[in-house]
Amino acid sequence: MVTTVQEQSDHCREEFIVETADVGRRLDVFLAGRLTESSRATVRRAIDAGLATVDGRDEKPAYRLRVAQRVRVSPFEEQPQGPYPEDIPLDVLYEDAHLSVVHKPAGMVVHPGKGHWSGTLASGLAFRYGKLATAGGVQRPGIVHRLDRDTSGVIVIARTDAAHAHLARQFAERTIDKQYEAVVVGLPDRDRDVIVRPIGMHTHHRERMAIREGHSTSRYAETFYEVRERFRGFARLRVHPKTGRTHQIRVHLASIGHPILCDRLYGGRCRITLGELTGHEDDERVVLGRQSLHARFLKLVHPVTGATMRFEAPLPRDLQHLLRVLREVATAGR
Repeated sequence: MVTTVQEQSDHCREEFIVETADVGRRLDVFLAGRLTESSRATVRRAIDAGLATVDGRDEKPAYRLRVAQRVRVSPFEEQPQGPYPEDIPLDVLYEDAHLSVVHKPAGMVVHPGKGHWSGTLASGLAFRYGKLATAGGVQRPGIVHRLDRDTSGVIVIARTDAAHAHLARQFAERTIDKQYEAVVVGLPDRDRDVIVRPIGMHTHHRERMAIREGHSTSRYAETFYEVRERFRGFARLRVHPKTGRTHQIRVHLASIGHPILCDRLYGGRCRITLGELTGHEDDERVVLGRQSLHARFLKLVHPVTGATMRFEAPLPRDLQHLLRVLREVATAGR
């Protein structure tokens, strides 16, 4: 279960005074003894979420209490262990009793998480199929791999645990062929290249990954790219990640000076207007409002039949529109 943070006024908070008998007790143990309807694990997550203070300060769950300290806790609620089934339209490219392949739209989160408890792909899948593979955990039923929220494209779902294990092994052994399309800022000096740089946790930004050599979180990462079109200040790439690290394509392309267009985390902007592309600064019509990355192609072996299967998701309308504008701007500039 997961705890959500809620903004609460002071009069909604509960307050406890540490007595002599509680001196030296852990903060999570102390609160779990008083909030009897919540488990210690839930209380611990509430503390980590900043919902409890000691004398007005945030402390860790393991903090040892002292006499007469004032512990205040805001109301919190537990989220369900799995996604709620929701009647969400899904663009299903293929389905059988073992797996499903979906074209995920940009803006849809794959599975429930902090700040995204509803409207997820997992919720739509739970409604459509009911039972899915459980190997990925209660909050990720059927999920074998993932796409970032603002990345569109092909994603495969396991409907049974046996299918999940088989597909996960294909991803681990790098036998699944994944191809993406991206529009990047700037013009690469090579028509094709391979980026081999380790990726690990960012030093201070919790949402980001980074190129990190020799760190405990660093893992080998390899990405092949090929330039498909060149525009005025931008390029369209076909990208083939050989490994599957978090944010791999985004981090690798940013590391060579060509971040994905409208990538908030690694490119510094989340939208681009027509005026910015044409030079007419007064034209504020938005051409694209999400990162220009699309999982276009996926090739895998069916976990039961052994047949090689290929799936392709066409470019969404917003990326088609972006490319039309870039072509028109490039043509006008000749």
